[in-house]
Amino acid sequence: MNTIRWARSTIKTFYSRYPSRMVSYSTSPQQTPAKWLQRVLEDRSEPPKLYAWALANLPDHARHVNESLELRGAPKQDDGGRRIYVLGVGNIGRLYASFLAKKDPRPPITLVVHRRELLEHWKAQPGIELVRNGKPERNADFDIEWWTDAKPAEGPIKEPANGAGIRNLIVATKASDALPQVDRLRGYLRSDSTVAFTQNGMCKLWPPLGETYVDARFPGGMGPRWLACVTTHGVTSLGPFRSVHASPANVLVGTVMGGDGDTPGSEYLAEQIVGAPGLAARRVATRELWVAQLEKLVVNAVINPLTAVLRCKNGEIFERRDDGLLDVVDVLVEEASRTLTALVRHPSSDGILGNKGKLSGSATVEDLRETREELIERFSFGRLKTMLYGVGAKVAENTSSMLQDVRAGKKTEIEDFNGWLVETARYLGDDHGLPTHEKLISLVTERKTLTRSELARHLLGS
Repeated sequence: MNTIRWARSTIKTFYSRYPSRMVSYSTSPQQTPAKWLQRVLEDRSEPPKLYAWALANLPDHARHVNESLELRGAPKQDDGGRRIYVLGVGNIGRLYASFLAKKDPRPPITLVVHRRELLEHWKAQPGIELVRNGKPERNADFDIEWWTDAKPAEGPIKEPANGAGIRNLIVATKASDALPQVDRLRGYLRSDSTVAFTQNGMCKLWPPLGETYVDARFPGGMGPRWLACVTTHGVTSLGPFRSVHASPANVLVGTVMGGDGDTPGSEYLAEQIVGAPGLAARRVATRELWVAQLEKLVVNAVINPLTAVLRCKNGEIFERRDDGLLDVVDVLVEEASRTLTALVRHPSSDGILGNKGKLSGSATVEDLRETREELIERFSFGRLKTMLYGVGAKVAENTSSMLQDVRAGKKTEIEDFNGWLVETARYLGDDHGLPTHEKLISLVTERKTLTRSELARHLLGS
């Protein structure tokens, strides 16, 4: 097959021409920020005032409403900074909320939905249902709110966290909504706040652009402490507030930036996540977290879009057939490897690779050089491919989150997986670009369905 021979030739040619390729790292004005950051930098508006709708703000026309549930949704004033807000109650939000609720002592938890209809749904059918090992587990012992700029016509009028500042926030929205939602809440986030991102994709606060965002929105070092969680549990939706815990795994949690861990309560949210029964979470250093999130991004940027276009389970894309699909996987991994290697080489990564970016003496500079070499090897084509195939074997029977979104007619996270790679490569000055990832983004965005051979010809055809 000409497509297969062309793909293999392309990979061999690339490595023969660029055995130790180094992307140029311009710091000139041509190195423009990503579109999302550009929008933030151009926005000079004040943070919006939001209202926290609870069940009591809904018209009293829903049937089967328990009187005690009507009183819920109004967080108590004496939580003492213990209350955890879970923003986004999709699969990941349900997973975190369910396991946090199993802690003893149990932290007060408020679920934050993004539509009024979900608040009304909860009023009629309260509770999160998580099916584990074939058995449904249901828990309705949560407060629930909808945060909006629309003032309620009845019931108590209050702002998120009663206007006093959100101390503990878990952001469990889709990746594309995560930072926009946090940015919308910036007026309620303080220096004593902790924000944990749990979604797939790279946290946008990592280098090379994260510090620019934080400096713009939280000047003078007054921003929250930022955490990220790499979640490898497999969860499938059964509808609003209902999920199947399809494949139990683990969570890595660590600091992205902000806070030194020496202020009262600064470790509280991380400790609650690590201590939640069933999450199997562990605390890791910033560098380990960054590497883990980059490796998971590669997995997501290959498995998710390919399964979305092919409409297949995860394991099928790794089956050996004479149709060119495995060559597509190779090219996608090669392009990702090139971008991650360039990112490791870029000066913006010094703060992660070194000791908070403060180099003091030749020994520290040597440590930084050795760390770079170690990660360049870790992000090499061969190592990433081996890692990808290992994960693929473990999740072979799962349905990817992107395919679930496509089937449900929802917006996918393609821009936060493959789009992040393309944007980062462009920012780092990669003249070659990531043409295969760009073509794949278009296919998913256009909701195309192709066979394996059709997909290989489309992506690898010259």
